Amino acid sequence: MKTAVPRYYHLDVEVSPERVGQVRRILAAHLRFWDLETLVEPVCHSAELLLHAIDEHASVKNTSVEMWWNGQHLIAAIAENDRELRPDRELRPCLTRIAALSDGWGCCATDTGSTVIWFTQRAPVDESVPLVPTAPSPTLREVLQVPREVRVVALAGPQDDAPADAPDTAPAAAAAAAVDRPASRVPTGSSTCDAAR
Repeated sequence: MKTAVPRYYHLDVEVSPERVGQVRRILAAHLRFWDLETLVEPVCHSAELLLHAIDEHASVKNTSVEMWWNGQHLIAAIAENDRELRPDRELRPCLTRIAALSDGWGCCATDTGSTVIWFTQRAPVDESVPLVPTAPSPTLREVLQVPREVRVVALAGPQDDAPADAPDTAPAAAAAAAVDRPASRVPTGSSTCDAAR
């Protein structure tokens, strides 16, 4: 496994006996492209079982197949759009086999009336790797390069350890620092709010 970049794949398919084999080959090719050779057989076999069951029992054959890879787990989900199909009845033997082949599985209904059946496969311990962190996009404030805060010398009375007869030099030092320091400018393209700050 050479990479841990998050991956996603989506396929809409009208299920038929000949299309099930094609979908299996497509999913296998994507898993190999993601360097997940060890997950090809369990994932493709589970997806094939589910697609055959949908082809056999569902009256609506339009389905969606999705796969997500997060560096340690692969999640595959198949959505079937037959509102009359009851997975706990018609698909029970298929789901029993998927449960035996996968690390986890589940089923949920969507707002559109379709049913999503998903299952997960964990990568072997020696092959799982952490995700590659992505650099955050620069914010508007970073792009405009707003001037930094200017430190102001605090005006205070004589220090405790200074002799009582020593002259107070703090106001003179603050005035000299203000003269030497260039005035801060507002960058081009900034708003009046930035200028007020």
